[in-house]
Amino acid sequence: MNNRISALLIAGLISFGFCMCSAGGQQSTPVSESQNKRQVPQFDADSAYSYVARQVDFGPRVPGTPAQKEAAQWLENELRRHGATVYVQNAEATAYDGTRLPIINIIGSFNPEARNRVLLMAHWDCRHLSDNDPDKSKYNTPVDGANDGASGVGVLLEVARQAGLSNPKMGIDIFLTDAEDYGAPDDFKGTHKESWWALGTQAWCRKPHVDGYRANYGILLDMVGAKCATFYREYYSDMYARDIVNRVWGVASNIGLGRFFINQAGAGVTDDHVFVNKMTGIPTIDIIDTRQDSDNTFYPHWHTSGDTIDKIDRETLKAVGTLLLNLIY
Repeated sequence: MNNRISALLIAGLISFGFCMCSAGGQQSTPVSESQNKRQVPQFDADSAYSYVARQVDFGPRVPGTPAQKEAAQWLENELRRHGATVYVQNAEATAYDGTRLPIINIIGSFNPEARNRVLLMAHWDCRHLSDNDPDKSKYNTPVDGANDGASGVGVLLEVARQAGLSNPKMGIDIFLTDAEDYGAPDDFKGTHKESWWALGTQAWCRKPHVDGYRANYGILLDMVGAKCATFYREYYSDMYARDIVNRVWGVASNIGLGRFFINQAGAGVTDDHVFVNKMTGIPTIDIIDTRQDSDNTFYPHWHTSGDTIDKIDRETLKAVGTLLLNLIY
């Protein structure tokens, strides 16, 4: 996502609900047992974590690398294994520096005939530069993308596994989008454009996997696996899809996840959801970890060589996945 955050943090906003971090982990908040009464599947955090780790094992999934091709095939196979109807969308785009990027978008659909649908999104590619790394010698090092990329995909693959085991009745489209994170670094001397980001999503918006595709709403996951994650109401989500934000954060509060899902205004982030809203009209929100107690806004290892598997926390994955399953079921 774009590292140029809109200056929309509320001045003097008092943030509360942050987790207590320590070497021993986080303070836990129990999830309401009402999910069992409504026959909501239990989200398996260990399974989601294994999906994150498997992606990282491929190496940085930068467009145009062998890791991209290998990981794409694995993602496609996993969605098929869980019973999804899978669409693979190949495209090409020109990056900010003139590089021609091969794009591999992967969409897994459950109940493809259902009219009522929800679009669940996460990018699966990795940043080609560690341009936010405090060690400037690592600037040209591709990012492992454990949190920024793999975490959202890991959650959605576990959702897909649950959908394969227990039919959710409604239509679910899991969209794993490519070439999200190849935008221009801050020190780029040329023109900085919003359109340099989310290249795979823009390609899909111009030509969806199904002609005339519509969904009731969409939810984008981005950086949903770190310790002490906090998910504020992202500005563009509120602007384009306030009713969906209200619903999602309301469900989070009802099932005991208010520590993660802070019902306060947050920053505006140029992310995949912006293009979905602008180009398709599908009301789509962004669940993204932002830190209002930090100068950097994003989690500390964003766009650095430190975005590695050891930063992933099962409790955060479980919170996000449990929320999605409660919304779907």
